[in-house]
Amino acid sequence: MKVGIVGLGLIGGSLAKAYKEKDHEVLVCDIDRSIAEFAIMANAADALLTDEQLPHCELILLAIYPKAAIAWLSEKADKLRHTVIDCCGVKRDVCDMGFRLAQEHGFMFVGGHPMAGTHYSGFKYSRASLFKGAPMVLVPPVRDDMQLIDDIRNLLAPCEFGKISVTTAQRHDEMIAFTSQLAHVVSNAYVKSPTAMAHKGFSAGSYKDLTRVAWLNAPMWTDLFLENRDYLMAELDIIIASLHDYRAALAASDRDRLCSLLEDGKKRKEEVG
Repeated sequence: MKVGIVGLGLIGGSLAKAYKEKDHEVLVCDIDRSIAEFAIMANAADALLTDEQLPHCELILLAIYPKAAIAWLSEKADKLRHTVIDCCGVKRDVCDMGFRLAQEHGFMFVGGHPMAGTHYSGFKYSRASLFKGAPMVLVPPVRDDMQLIDDIRNLLAPCEFGKISVTTAQRHDEMIAFTSQLAHVVSNAYVKSPTAMAHKGFSAGSYKDLTRVAWLNAPMWTDLFLENRDYLMAELDIIIASLHDYRAALAASDRDRLCSLLEDGKKRKEEVG
């Protein structure tokens, strides 16, 4: 299979390595051409992805920011013939554009979001095993086309994803606001306490767990937050209201209320896993 990878950060680099490791022909491009050339030298890819090669790629994976993905699709749509899957962290705008262009130009577009990564970014941290066992969320143009879903599973097989979920772009963005984006905001805000400067010797697992994703790619997450701001603001309103409840119980020295809040949170964790 001939695979084109657009963008060679952590995700794109790992995709390239996963397909190359399974002996597929991998063509790559990046806004920084030297990274693409390095990927070829490092045997993570075979050659540069050119406009002339686009019609021959059975699969193209877009591992770039949402606005860049929309711009790339708009520019290259007339050269695409087979399947394009984006790997952006938000789906509504990308899928709206992708579905429309695919229909107009005769290729297949499927939204995708590999639920894998680290707090490190860049090609140097990429690895072929990054997606092994990880969830993958798909946003196809038609949700009940099982043949299409099977075809996409086969195209993605070299990544060795675990559970594959199928949803709509709207539902994806609503869920990701809670499961990913809110967690990054909370972590990033939590570590800003002046007390954090003196945490060494007083912190263990809970501090490490809560602050892990505070170290993030700020430009990327800024774009993702802004493009999903409606759902993210709704989640922020919920957690801010909950924090007010805890604070009010503390201010009033209301032991019963505080204990009830903590028990409610414990039960909810048991319910959701």
